[in-house]
Amino acid sequence: MDVHRAFAQIAILEDGKVIDEQRLDLVQDKVVAFGRRLRLDDEVVLEATGNTAAIERLLRPFVSRVVIANPRMVRAIAYARVKTDKIDAITLARLQASGFLPEVWAADEDTVRRRRQAAERMGLLDETVRLKSRIHAVLHANLIPKYKGALFGPAGRRWLAAASLPEHERLILDRLVNELQHTTEQLAALDRELACLALADERAVRMMTVPGVGPVVATMVLSAIGDISRFESPQKLASYFGLTPKVRQSGEGPARHGRISKQGNGSVRKMLVEAAWSAQSAPGPLRAFFARISAKRGAAAAIVATARKLTVLIWHILAKGQVYAFARPAFQAMKLRKVALKAGAPREYGKAGPGRDYWIKEIRHREMDYVKRAEDAYAKMVDAWRQVPPKVRKKTC
Repeated sequence: MDVHRAFAQIAILEDGKVIDEQRLDLVQDKVVAFGRRLRLDDEVVLEATGNTAAIERLLRPFVSRVVIANPRMVRAIAYARVKTDKIDAITLARLQASGFLPEVWAADEDTVRRRRQAAERMGLLDETVRLKSRIHAVLHANLIPKYKGALFGPAGRRWLAAASLPEHERLILDRLVNELQHTTEQLAALDRELACLALADERAVRMMTVPGVGPVVATMVLSAIGDISRFESPQKLASYFGLTPKVRQSGEGPARHGRISKQGNGSVRKMLVEAAWSAQSAPGPLRAFFARISAKRGAAAAIVATARKLTVLIWHILAKGQVYAFARPAFQAMKLRKVALKAGAPREYGKAGPGRDYWIKEIRHREMDYVKRAEDAYAKMVDAWRQVPPKVRKKTC
């Protein structure tokens, strides 16, 4: 099936020959009717696109397999000067029949739901940034000086309402502020849903033991990963998020490593970088790692390397069922309590909750001293590496 927005071009291959070609309108009833005409031992092939998940879900009960192809790799394998929908559909069928089709994982229902929520959150976040930029543009165009404080907080909103603007500019600003308020409320409601998902998922709770990883980051990463068993190593997971460097090598020349590939889910990669910024500000080995790379390559390269290190930690946590070795129990309890409050848990005044220990100065400082010793141990280990003289290769004749 060569899938488009409103239709799919279908080529049916049997015993190496095309026995039928047809066009199918991508409407639920017609897709189900087409599925009923197939045999239980048939295989359906389609490229990964926006409506692939819906087609896969509708056809899955009627065939043995629904195979989803990687569109990037299909183009590389089946490049043709003459390209039509019919040729593309036949190519997909023949690649599958010959065993050369680059296949991607078909997400289960729970993962698809999580991915939709993650995509919706990123859309709301982008809309929030856009509205704030437009509000700043209105103020700049009317020579309104910058507000000293949080412009979009309660005091800032009152300042915006009292700003001296022409009538038509005031109407624009009020409309933008109202849209921002509505979008912010939608984002907060979605964050409550994500917080509930994170608390109900043991994997997300373990991931939140890592500094910088909160309920949103944990849920978005899990939505992208799905089943961790499909990644054999942490390097595979880092490559899936586009956090591994490009490599160019040919002939006898040395391999050249460039910038990160940026393949895969860009939204999750962005969230991991933001989590890395938070993690490098907390005491522990991650901060020492960031400092080491930053001194050598600069902060920009160091934060990407830290995001990759976070990905490695996440793989070990999910694949081995472990928690972060340098997690602070009191801080973790306080962190989970805040997530529970965001999810809608009632406040319990006058009663010591699970995060009480964090607010006891002695306990908090004791935990911080523990992770600080781990940070210092990492720095000493790096110094020991640097003191070892480089190996001198013997010349051979």
